[in-house]
Amino acid sequence: MLPTLLILTLATTVSAKFNPLHHSGPASPYFDAPSQFGIDVGTPENCVVDQAAYILRHGSRFPEPGSLSGWQTLYTKIQNASFTAWGPLSFIGSWVVPVDDVDHQSPSTGAYLSGTGAREAFELGVDLRKRYGFTAGGHNFTAWSAAQQRCVDTATFFVRGYLSQGNYFNDTNVNRGTTITLPDSVNTTFADSLTPSASCPAYDDANNGSAISDAYRAFYRQRIADRLNLYLNGLVLDPTDIRVMQDLCGFSNEINGDKKWCALFTDEEWLDYEYAHDLNYYYGLFRPGNALSATVGYPWVKAISDIFTAGPGNAVSNGSLVTPPLIMGFTVLLSALGLWNTSTTGVYPLSKTTVAPTARSAHPTSSRSASTYVRVRVNNAPVPIPACQGGPGATCPLGDFARYLGVDMKGVAGNFGERCGVETGGVNDVRFLTQNGAYGRVGVGVN
Repeated sequence: MLPTLLILTLATTVSAKFNPLHHSGPASPYFDAPSQFGIDVGTPENCVVDQAAYILRHGSRFPEPGSLSGWQTLYTKIQNASFTAWGPLSFIGSWVVPVDDVDHQSPSTGAYLSGTGAREAFELGVDLRKRYGFTAGGHNFTAWSAAQQRCVDTATFFVRGYLSQGNYFNDTNVNRGTTITLPDSVNTTFADSLTPSASCPAYDDANNGSAISDAYRAFYRQRIADRLNLYLNGLVLDPTDIRVMQDLCGFSNEINGDKKWCALFTDEEWLDYEYAHDLNYYYGLFRPGNALSATVGYPWVKAISDIFTAGPGNAVSNGSLVTPPLIMGFTVLLSALGLWNTSTTGVYPLSKTTVAPTARSAHPTSSRSASTYVRVRVNNAPVPIPACQGGPGATCPLGDFARYLGVDMKGVAGNFGERCGVETGGVNDVRFLTQNGAYGRVGVGVN
């Protein structure tokens, strides 16, 4: 029997030829990462994947309301000035804000998916259906989503792609998709959520990403403004304008395919922009620079470890739910795996690199027989688990993976309630993947 490989996935980007979109952080569309650490991206020889758990961000989106306000301010500044522009800035006099329906694209409640984001999710659904072969024709599929609308929409488009084979229009009980929408974590769900940081007051107190990244941005933005002002007469760009203009590269490309903003900046300026985002995420959101990131991420990873240990088709000990072999959810949990807690790999965030560590998806996979191993993928590229690389293709034996999480990472994460400073009533773990519950189930329209 072939050994089994269990997979966990995360996301990031790179290319041999410099591409600004590979360095645009959350403003960019999704890219697969290249092979890293000398590990082939393919499934190790003689291994077969029998379980996979994906944790993903939402797909590419329109700008947040605050960012859109910056775009509108820049547009007004340009329109109200009497100026001449030449060279790389010759186009700005005719530029218009690429958001034409604010209420349905970037409302005050938060940005929605762009067409690019919807396509990314749909295509991922098609890809994973073919990649793993877990779902036979006509079978139904369930995904989990946080309550934020762009997460729900991403899950919906994913399920539509996953179930896009064949035509079941008149067969209403087969080939149906369901999304289970989890409430944002509040003082009832605590760790049992896809947004556990929302019920961890200490998490925000430990977030120092904005201060550190803003200090770095102050270092390079004025220099860029001084360079670009050489192409203007009657209009003066400042560091705030540079922030908006660099954001517009990725977002404009996503929304309407416009890449003119991308050409304004040098390779080094794009690396500065990228690194500022790296600092913001590393020291702020779900990365080891935030001391509570492992605490809020650990419960999901531990639940996946328990599900992998139980094996496909089985519930965990004391569990009432048999999860599907492909588990889909939406958030970012890198710190809970300890992948980049030191600088020993030479990346993130201690030096600027050609790899953008903004994670879009993470997934562990499991392959099982007499020997069962776990592999972690980040943006589809395999990444070894610290101190656990003894299996084929630097995979981790399942028993060692469970011990690593149960001892090493548990020690880092601690107890959710204690470290977050809240009384959880015992809700310190993820139960929505292992227990039948009353979370909202929404049908997804497919053919």
